[in-house]
Amino acid sequence: MNEHLKPSVLDRPNSYVGKTVPRPNARRLVQGCGTYVDDICLPRMVHLAFHRSAFAHAKVVSIDTDEARAVPGVVGVFTMNDIRDVITPWTGVLDHLKGIKSAEQWPLANGKVFWQGEPVAAVAAVSRAVAEDAAEQIFVEYEELTPVTDMETALAPDTPVIHPELGDNLCFHRVIDSGDVDAAFADAAAVVEDTFHFNRHTGVPMEPRSIICDYSRAEGELTLYMSVQCPHMSKNLFAKHLGLDENKVRVICRDVGGSFGIKIHTYSDEMAAGAIAVILGRPVKFIADRLESFVTDVHARDHVVKARAAFNSGGELLAIDMDDVTGIGPYSVYPRTSGIELNQVVNLTGGPYKHASYRADGKVVFQNKNVMCQYRGVGHPIAVAVGEHLMDLGARKLGLDPVDVRHNSFIPDDAYPYTSPSGAIYERQSHRQCLDKLVGIMDYAGLRDAQAQMRDRNIYRGIGFASLIEVTNPSPAFYGVGGARIASQDGCTIRLDPTGGITATTGVTEQGQGTETIIAQIAATAVGVPLDQVRVLTGDTEIVPYGGGTWASRGAGIGGEAALQAGKALKENIIALAAAILQAKPDRLDVRDGSIVDIATGQERMPLSELGGIAYFRGDTLPKDVQPELVATRHYTQRQFPFVFTNAAHACHVEVDVETGIVNLLNYWVVEDCGRVINPKLVAEQTRGGVVQGLGPALYEECLYSSEGQLLNGSLADYLVPMAAEMPDIVVDHIETPTGTSELGAKGVGEAGTAGAPAAVMNAINDALDPFGVTLTHMPFTPDKILKGLGRA
Repeated sequence: MNEHLKPSVLDRPNSYVGKTVPRPNARRLVQGCGTYVDDICLPRMVHLAFHRSAFAHAKVVSIDTDEARAVPGVVGVFTMNDIRDVITPWTGVLDHLKGIKSAEQWPLANGKVFWQGEPVAAVAAVSRAVAEDAAEQIFVEYEELTPVTDMETALAPDTPVIHPELGDNLCFHRVIDSGDVDAAFADAAAVVEDTFHFNRHTGVPMEPRSIICDYSRAEGELTLYMSVQCPHMSKNLFAKHLGLDENKVRVICRDVGGSFGIKIHTYSDEMAAGAIAVILGRPVKFIADRLESFVTDVHARDHVVKARAAFNSGGELLAIDMDDVTGIGPYSVYPRTSGIELNQVVNLTGGPYKHASYRADGKVVFQNKNVMCQYRGVGHPIAVAVGEHLMDLGARKLGLDPVDVRHNSFIPDDAYPYTSPSGAIYERQSHRQCLDKLVGIMDYAGLRDAQAQMRDRNIYRGIGFASLIEVTNPSPAFYGVGGARIASQDGCTIRLDPTGGITATTGVTEQGQGTETIIAQIAATAVGVPLDQVRVLTGDTEIVPYGGGTWASRGAGIGGEAALQAGKALKENIIALAAAILQAKPDRLDVRDGSIVDIATGQERMPLSELGGIAYFRGDTLPKDVQPELVATRHYTQRQFPFVFTNAAHACHVEVDVETGIVNLLNYWVVEDCGRVINPKLVAEQTRGGVVQGLGPALYEECLYSSEGQLLNGSLADYLVPMAAEMPDIVVDHIETPTGTSELGAKGVGEAGTAGAPAAVMNAINDALDPFGVTLTHMPFTPDKILKGLGRA
């Protein structure tokens, strides 16, 4: 056992924690028996389609809906004027992001359109086909306005202001100035700098955004069937803006075909569906098609960064100085805001290192493009790519190995807890251990020898490293302090069923990442029942404890700890009841493999099925002072630190064809430290999936816009995503440094793969091209960019 792991019920011989076990829901899903939103058909349900703006910036002069209303099968046609009385606008700001501002946003265009794809009018009809046909019969007269598309000039005096009431196009500005940056650069043995361009891209989940809004006039209740990550957050937002009591709104989130952060935001078309359901008094279904998704699902990572770093002669990082401009579209997205991305970038750049001097100036600006907000990793890929590229540049300039420069610059192991120059507090990290293990499993020395031999044959291979920290297990200081009603706590209720099995209901949700599996493993271990006797329920706000859902890698660390404590409490109640029935002392009994046993000998005294039968059906046989309590609920909030940081080390091995510019991914390795590992295979697969999602924007994915704000590649015909054929073997190994903030000791793992992959790929490509003196920093690294770089060289 790792020396930092605390003794716990989880260490029992019959523990499921730390073991790879099958996913309980896998059989149902692979047989095609999942229930997704589009599988649900309700009586009297209508389908919604939208007329969307073809312009990035324009006044809406008039909307003619007469022909649309006349189409057979149309139930209603709605503009903003038709729904204004039943819904209120929203504004994406948080109090703790000082100075952040945004304009009010409505479900449908309110006199102006601000991006291509913004919904202008909605059609409800008896089928989606009829609704789409009718939407094409809506005629809108526009007066075009000059679009703002270049984020680098968005604040220039001659650039139009998108929302005149805001005064300028600046959404958020954050400055950090820690230590003596100027002195560090003046005294440095080596100074390196570069400019980075990070492409705007988006998530492409298999199941698009989907919602059914079912409003009962008789009950005054709204039921929402949603493909969403945070059911309770959605419950609150729909109640707030539709003027309903929150107890009158129910969100049901069954199976979800992927999310990646796309499904934690407020979308105009979904809010419009809620308002129209209230008006019609009947169910309204909206399923975003793939073309709609490209122009309405939040985009991510639109950054231009200029950064420099100072090193001493021994390769120790002394200081970082950076400017970041990011474009977010016309609104800060509600309720999490589009300022968090920039906030994460400036907080996390250079995170693993001990430099005392750090200066960052970040600006978030409005544009006439689709909105940009939180997507898997939320700022981490930018922070890691900038910091890790600077480390490689420093190593190259000093003639040192990039591994040694990192080793020399890591925060010392005895310095924790450690406060970074940006103010982040790290409980404990294992950067040296992860990098050392990584170097070993990849045979780094052998790869360097092979690289040199290949170069003699004009074959150019490169090795790239990335060390990183990841934000997980957020505390109330993340959103609650800013005024957003986004739960940082989570709860779990576990009950003993009469048959001897247990049912666990949890506030964290299953998006395909294995939440149901880990909660089942923890609950089974805590109570003492076989895994196949555990049922886990998630996603229905009517039956699960109030919780935050899935975001910021919090499922295991927050939801898992609640499940552990609920299971322990239930086990204590079970033993108390068993002691009364068996006339034994509670400290002489235990629960193992679904039975009450003698704690010393392991001999079975009573199966849980018998105990459950007595408790539920034969209470007359119990002593009069015994009242069975076979349901336990516990909640958990991480309060010790603003976040619990995990860490990892990545390495990528590529071959670059200098004749075609094609990058061939040869190998990829990750050593991940997510604290206590609950299910090794799930951790590995989460990491592999995250790496693939990071390789996409590094090599393929990019939302391309014209200067007029038109999305040029808004379909899977020309928006490239990584497929199995492009992927290398991804080797994943572990270090365990459990957090002391919980008994479970689990940190998160959901975003570390995405965070590190772009940096590792960039560094590997630049290492391959080093003989040509080429350095590339404009993602994605497509063949044309590589060939242009070689041509310039």
